[in-house]
Amino acid sequence: MALGANLPAQPPAPDAPPQRPTYSEQEILAQVDAFFGQGAENLALAVQKAFRDQGEPNAYIAGEEFGAALGLGVRYGRGVLNTRWVQNRPVFWQGPSIGLDLGVNVAKVFILIYRLPNEAYLFRRFPGIEGSLYVIGGVGVNYLQSGETVIAPIRLGAGWRQGLSAGYMDFTDRAHVNPF
Repeated sequence: MALGANLPAQPPAPDAPPQRPTYSEQEILAQVDAFFGQGAENLALAVQKAFRDQGEPNAYIAGEEFGAALGLGVRYGRGVLNTRWVQNRPVFWQGPSIGLDLGVNVAKVFILIYRLPNEAYLFRRFPGIEGSLYVIGGVGVNYLQSGETVIAPIRLGAGWRQGLSAGYMDFTDRAHVNPF
């Protein structure tokens, strides 16, 4: 009997990780066009600004959110996380804000995520400052950071909201009513 003849066959090698861990600007612009629809030139400008400021993201979330403020504000959102290693993972976010902020808005949100070490790291609070001016609709991008990870929400919204506020986005794996 040959040595090792009774051993089971070797399992196939796991798929190799993707060669490129980040998304190119063209890949993100294609996803933005698919999510928001063609013809949103201001969205392309916001994406280009984020690429100039931060480089290539290694994850993104496509979703929607609702926000309201009267000095104190709240934000609730839901979307789908995509990375090179995880696709279509449902995520939720909520958070309070405080500042000179007034109004209500709804928005489609495309969040670029930079230097996300793993999927689990997303589920934390990302503090930041945001300025808003929605009269009927508008596009905006701001940056929030926790550790080395930066998120850049690009919002295309409708409603009436204006002001400047400080707050955070708290990402979770299920929806929460409490914004804290």
